[in-house]
Amino acid sequence: MTPGFADEAALEARMTEPSAALVADLARAPGDILVLGVGGKMGPTLARLAKRAAPERRVIGVARFSEPELEAKLAAQGIECIAADLADEAALSALPDAPNVVYMAGRKFGASGDLPLTWAMNALVPGAVARRYARSRIVAFSTACVYPFVPVDGPGAAEDVAAEPPSGDYAWSCVARERAFEYHSARQDTPGRLIRLSYAIDMRYGVLHDVAQRVHAGEPVDVTMGHCDVIWQGDANTMTLRSLAHCTTPTSPLNVSGAQHVRVRELAAMFGARFGREPRFTGQEAPTAWLVDTRAMQALFGAPSVGLDTLVDWQADWILRGRRSLGKPTHFETRDGRY
Repeated sequence: MTPGFADEAALEARMTEPSAALVADLARAPGDILVLGVGGKMGPTLARLAKRAAPERRVIGVARFSEPELEAKLAAQGIECIAADLADEAALSALPDAPNVVYMAGRKFGASGDLPLTWAMNALVPGAVARRYARSRIVAFSTACVYPFVPVDGPGAAEDVAAEPPSGDYAWSCVARERAFEYHSARQDTPGRLIRLSYAIDMRYGVLHDVAQRVHAGEPVDVTMGHCDVIWQGDANTMTLRSLAHCTTPTSPLNVSGAQHVRVRELAAMFGARFGREPRFTGQEAPTAWLVDTRAMQALFGAPSVGLDTLVDWQADWILRGRRSLGKPTHFETRDGRY
């Protein structure tokens, strides 16, 4: 197997290594970088990657910072931290101006438990941010869940496929988030990109972590959603930051994920081979799934730097050595849009 990571520090160091292409693209998008929603699963490594790629710039991370240790950790990495609730318009107005904004805030897990909050965070807050930063470049995270299910034997949904999710308040609230950014971008001439991300992979969480954990524990793997797309989180963050130099006016979507679709059953078999145990399964594979066509992304940025076999090796090693999990399952098997 490809050697894994000694610890979380080594994992994050690898995840935040800037490429020459990232450094070059950031040079084309000068000025401070403001990361809204830096406290999520991807935010801390994206902010650190930006700071390592452009150490002379201010990288400012905004979150509620309910975990004080995160604020201290980011500050030690040279990232300026501001504690603020983006749903508070006075707090949003008081944030510093910045020519580059990466919008990472949103609500997925627990979405069904408080639907008004889900819609507020995924639809109302984006509109307020778009108005506040009308003169900035805004690269905003979205999701493949805005698409309808597509055949698993096809190329996946390209960016011109209509955003019509099959069901669920979460997915439709994400469509609303895109519409808010599109509306304000068109009327304010705000350049931007909507990053339709499909499953970033960090050894501490993600689809690979979920499948590997179940195979290792001898638990059945649900193959109801029988196919998925995945991408190394370092690559996803890199492509997101590079998108600051590839904004369009008005804003437009860009699929970000791996270069190949992954069959969950085959993924479980790969982990089974590495763990020396036969995987168990439950559910019936559907002929459709949330899959994206990443040819536009690859035309801009090239293929992801880390392939599936390496990701599986790293994940298997992480599980075998009992390394920490974030305890945040992806629910990749969900087809009804309820999270």
